[in-house]
Amino acid sequence: MEFTPDELAGIVDLFGALDRSALQRACVELAYKRGADREPAGFDDAIDAAVADYHLLVLDDELLVPGPIAFPELPEGATDLPHILDVESRTIDRDRLAGAAQRRFRADAAAAVEAGDRERIEHLLDVSYELEVWAPVELAQARRRLDDALGE
Repeated sequence: MEFTPDELAGIVDLFGALDRSALQRACVELAYKRGADREPAGFDDAIDAAVADYHLLVLDDELLVPGPIAFPELPEGATDLPHILDVESRTIDRDRLAGAAQRRFRADAAAAVEAGDRERIEHLLDVSYELEVWAPVELAQARRRLDDALGE
C-alpha cells in the first residue's frame, strides 16, 4: 500500500506534528484497515521522499510537520487515527518552524549547487517561492545562487 506525499502530510497535519515512528504506525494502521499487511519500515521510502520534496519538514531531528509544498489530504480511514494511536496533538511555534525550514533550504540549495544537480536546483527554486509564502523567510539570496547555477 502506498501513500502519496500529500496523504502523509495529511496524517501528520491531523496531529499537528508526528515523530517518524508514529507516522509509520499510522500508515500500518491504515494499511491494515484496507487489508494490506505492512511493516512500519515499509513506509520509510515514502516518508523520505516526502521530506526530500518538502511535503514534510523535520523539526528538531525528530518531529515531522506538513511542509510548504504539501496540500494535506487525509487518506481513507485517517479520521479514526486519533482514537487508535496514543499520540497527543501538537502545536508547533511558527517562528521555530520557519527557522528550521530556512536552514534546511539553504543547506539543500548549497548541496544542489555543489553537486551541479540541475533537476534538484529547479525543484528548489519552485520550493523557494512556496516556502516564502508558507513562512516568514527571505530566500532571495539562495534563489540567486540557484539561478546562477542554472546559468552556468
